Amino acid sequence: MKKYIGAHVSASGGVENAPLNAREIGATAFALFTKNQRQWKAAPLTAESIDLFKQRCEEFGYTPRQILPHDSYLINLGNPDADALEKSREAFLDEMQRCEQLGLDRLNFHPGSTLKKIGDEECLTLIAESINRALDKTRGVTAVIENTAGQGSNLGYTFEQIAYIIDRVEDKSRVGVCIDTCHSFAAGYDLASAGGFTETFEHFDNVIGFKYLRGMHLNDAKKELGSRVDRHDSLGKGTLGIEPFKWIMEDGRFDGIPLILETPDEALWPEEIRMLKGFVK
Repeated sequence: MKKYIGAHVSASGGVENAPLNAREIGATAFALFTKNQRQWKAAPLTAESIDLFKQRCEEFGYTPRQILPHDSYLINLGNPDADALEKSREAFLDEMQRCEQLGLDRLNFHPGSTLKKIGDEECLTLIAESINRALDKTRGVTAVIENTAGQGSNLGYTFEQIAYIIDRVEDKSRVGVCIDTCHSFAAGYDLASAGGFTETFEHFDNVIGFKYLRGMHLNDAKKELGSRVDRHDSLGKGTLGIEPFKWIMEDGRFDGIPLILETPDEALWPEEIRMLKGFVK
């Protein structure tokens, strides 16, 4: 197995441009939005776009296991309002179907938020039901739950909350997890110390299990441990420091999945990717 390292690249002008943008920065993995992430609806993907995307992925050696699409930030699969929930579920299904059309096998998403109107368990149950509905209507695409920083009323900041959702997903073969290093640290998981790093991933394995890990977001953090504030920083420039990224690169448990930068300075991506590749033993 090997490390697939990349960044969340632009798909501006069409999804077919994402593989080009990934190749330009020396990435062996990439993330993308398959539509404008700040709009509810988007024009369907054209046959031409789909064909060109697949063609370029093949040409540059990007297989589905190296690509981690991300859904729209507007979607809240645990929305307590029935109409708003339906809108989110329709949008999520559309995103899953886009992945299906592009031949991609996973979709990364933030689980959802109570909006301080319902209890956590009720919200987590709604999220699981939303996932079940989307899986029923699609084939071959895994719903990948991203852990959050726990900012505001967002859920999914503890491994236990994510496990609660997974327990209620009917098809366990099509649900997975993406761990964001900044979010983990902000949520109180001490990835910055060697002991804390070891303990965090032992805990992750016990509560969720590495078999569910389908991707990672590699981001330093601007705020301190347990701040519950989601502010990414460039690698080595924040409160996490560079060591946790070395440990990830040296650890075989993180092989064979997309390891994606969402660090704020895109100009540094080629350098950060080179640095991460250099840490691989």
